[in-house]
Amino acid sequence: MYKTTTILFLAIISFACTTNQEKGTSVNEDAAAQNEESKKEIESEKSIITEPISNKASFIETALQAVPKSKRDSCTVKGYTETGEFVTYKEGTNEIICLADDPRKDGFSAASYHKSLEPFMARGRALKKEGKDGREIFKIREKEIKSGELKMGDKGTTLHVYYGPKAVYNPESGAVPSAEHRYVVYLPFETAESTGLPEMPIEPNHPWIMDPGTHKAHVMITPK
Repeated sequence: MYKTTTILFLAIISFACTTNQEKGTSVNEDAAAQNEESKKEIESEKSIITEPISNKASFIETALQAVPKSKRDSCTVKGYTETGEFVTYKEGTNEIICLADDPRKDGFSAASYHKSLEPFMARGRALKKEGKDGREIFKIREKEIKSGELKMGDKGTTLHVYYGPKAVYNPESGAVPSAEHRYVVYLPFETAESTGLPEMPIEPNHPWIMDPGTHKAHVMITPK
């Protein structure tokens, strides 16, 4: 009986050790795979030739990344210079207006939107130039839109934002390394109840409604 118990005990210990070793091997293999993937991503980024976004051509090229390829040739591109002057870099003929990266700010951010939003966007720029902060701009435009003084465009007009951590780009493709897209569809004064959308994202890339019930209510789709 004693021998049988001892053998059984030793067998249990042996099984436990083997199982732990297998688990350890699996964890190590997973960690190694993740490290290898990270190395590949780093090497891939290092291999991309980049240049600073610092002249008219680069402002235009990177701003166009926020527009579907089929519409890039005919859209308008506007933006700020290093001295803060707001200029038109490129005149277009279609319905899309692009905003190039602002060289006075850290990181990179370009955008494109439907031309019917231009009065709304231009009013925001004017108020900001007057020294108004974000909260003041929101209140002023809300009041003006409700009174009919300011037009915001029809429901369903869009804004696309293309943004990244550094203001550099690949001159061959025009792409900004590590940049991502964020999508906005304006639905003025709509709510979670009227649209069925949640007020917070459920998962990455899932639509949700931001600023519900206000002039700036919009469907937001973000990568994270």
